[in-house]
Amino acid sequence: MTTPERHSRRAFLQGRAAARALADKTQELVDAATARMELAIPSCSELHIHASRRAMACEFAVQFHASEEGHSDEIMEAFDLIESLEARMTVYRDQSEVIEINQRAAKGPVVVEASLFSLLALAGKLYQQTNGAFDITSSPLSRVWGFLHRKGRVPDEEEIAEALAYVGFDRLRLDAIDQSVFFLKPGMEINLNSIGKGYALDQVAAWLKECGLTDYLWHGGSSSVLARGQNRADPRRAWTLGLRNPLDPGRRLAEFHLRDQSLGTAGGATQFFEFEGKRYSHLLDPRTGWPAEGVYTSTVIAPTAAEADALATAFYVMGVEEAAQYCAKHPEIGAVLVCPADEPSEVAVHAYGLEAEDWTLLVAT
Repeated sequence: MTTPERHSRRAFLQGRAAARALADKTQELVDAATARMELAIPSCSELHIHASRRAMACEFAVQFHASEEGHSDEIMEAFDLIESLEARMTVYRDQSEVIEINQRAAKGPVVVEASLFSLLALAGKLYQQTNGAFDITSSPLSRVWGFLHRKGRVPDEEEIAEALAYVGFDRLRLDAIDQSVFFLKPGMEINLNSIGKGYALDQVAAWLKECGLTDYLWHGGSSSVLARGQNRADPRRAWTLGLRNPLDPGRRLAEFHLRDQSLGTAGGATQFFEFEGKRYSHLLDPRTGWPAEGVYTSTVIAPTAAEADALATAFYVMGVEEAAQYCAKHPEIGAVLVCPADEPSEVAVHAYGLEAEDWTLLVAT
């Protein structure tokens, strides 16, 4: 596990008064960031301390108990860890470990750091388990659709076919002995956007466990969530999050009650474009090259945040039937897919693999 680098102590919490002052500012940031997201993250109370920092193009935030303010330095070092992981995984800077892989892996095997290799191995396993619906090599498709630079366009069939020629984790080779990655086809690339935030939260959890902190809620952009402990400040003994109605964001469809679990959610409401009256989501099916359809939001509860992130994206692409089949084969995974209903103003909620204590449905469907 990577040891976090030290960050400027100007950003650190210094005692209860500073923590509460920071909580007020942080809540403003969280409210703004989550206004259009699918999840409603609980706000801090008198029994909680909130802290946040921007990384990976979103706001990472943590909520923990005021009685554990003595761990404030460790919490802030966890933010340093997230920043260091972003520096290794990003494809939006001049240099990173992932950029180096993309530049060199078609010329020969590239040895990668152990924890990053484990993440690539997990991505490969999920690619196989989802029949290609989760694929970290799909950047050529995002590029041809204009989503990498937020300039959406509808490509023609020839452009999509050309992009698909460079997509597919099965064109990538991982060597577990020397921990290397090799691209079988020049022009391939990997992008960890759909799993990176969850992976960062998992690394944070491992670090905080070493520090003795075991009861808290982290989230990255409100779409990647990791809960540890049972929120002893809440009578329900859980960290509770609300699932917004995608057709009416001010209304909750359901609540999730997390206890030592992770949650990821994916939806097309935050990045899309419209052309000739049709909306095209940035969530592309790497098997067909076209934007996925038929699901408003996909939410997954899993043991790790990386799995929850990746499978939320995969289930959005796979749809109701394939998601149900996956959950039946993997009892550790639970999911809620919100889909269009017969009435245009209503939604259909499909739940799989969840226990009664994991969630509460708030509206009849």
